[in-house]
Amino acid sequence: MKVPFSYLERQFADVDAYLEEIRSVVTQGDFTLGRAVSEFESRFADISGIEHAVSVGSGTDAIALSLHALGIGPGDEVITAANTFIATVGAIVQLHARPVFVDSEDGFVIDCNKIEAAITPRTRAIVPVHYTGNLADMPRVMELARLHDLVVVEDACQAIGGTLGDKPAGTWGAAAAFSLHPLKNLNVWGDAGVIVTRSVQLAARLRLLRNHGLVNRDEVVMYGWNSRLDTIQAAVGNRLIGETAFITSRRIDVAARYDAAFADVTGISVPRRRPGVKHVYHLYVLRVERRDELVAYLHEAGIEAKIHYPVPMHLQPAARELGYREGDFPVAEADARSVITLPAHQHLSDEEVDYTIEKTRAFFNEF
Repeated sequence: MKVPFSYLERQFADVDAYLEEIRSVVTQGDFTLGRAVSEFESRFADISGIEHAVSVGSGTDAIALSLHALGIGPGDEVITAANTFIATVGAIVQLHARPVFVDSEDGFVIDCNKIEAAITPRTRAIVPVHYTGNLADMPRVMELARLHDLVVVEDACQAIGGTLGDKPAGTWGAAAAFSLHPLKNLNVWGDAGVIVTRSVQLAARLRLLRNHGLVNRDEVVMYGWNSRLDTIQAAVGNRLIGETAFITSRRIDVAARYDAAFADVTGISVPRRRPGVKHVYHLYVLRVERRDELVAYLHEAGIEAKIHYPVPMHLQPAARELGYREGDFPVAEADARSVITLPAHQHLSDEEVDYTIEKTRAFFNEF
């Protein structure tokens, strides 16, 4: 049996329905900030529980534009997690600001008990990452931000549909970034992103910044970026956005089955699930012993397990100038040596989930 990590082939098996939507965009020549974009932004705001959604070219741009719009720039320090994807850090560096890392905790999100020690007179912002679809401890993040007069931009790229208590991901900070990359829970056919905010003024500024700072075709009121969501991608997003609740529910169901199946397996550590958090499982990640052997075993069995990620950000060659060393963030470093990601998407059959459980348990029973 083959258990794919990517679900795109299955998701878009009936491609003709999408092509009809795209045909309409093409025949109308409605390519740049077209009607489908406005519709998608309105629908995204609705499902996100926040007033304003501004679509942009990628999740990375969503982080960078949000920080830029909030005044973050050269020489400013921005605190974020050491175990994130490069996009979070790249967005900060793109603004000539300095990323300052903080270690993670057992749910793979930033350890809020360690944030305050990282704050300096140059700290201007915190970018908590809702990594794997698990929400960071946002009440604590916001408390620290208020205490030290810092802005908060949530990296919610992996957490659409997630909540903490009764508050959705993206509704805590001044702004939040979401990604619509093809392998995100809500996806399109290329890179795309969305920024959400409650601020009318910030939303208006972001709409200018994403489109060169143009207030109309001939008048530029600020220097901006070229980071617009393509209308064609918005048309794809509009076909899929109604499935977000189902996608979220199915991923949660698969994750619950995995949690129950692996709870008693020696050699597997199921992460703690915090009460009150609706974890949406963009990634289903476990800590395991003999990780590399397990990955090879599962691949041999046809199960496309992945590693997210084998090298934490502070130890990447690109981060050398930041001055971090091995041992600075022991939790993130230990996780990089032990984590494995199992397929857990909405297009898996129950038989494929059972097979993944069977083979994963068999590895620890046989060896």
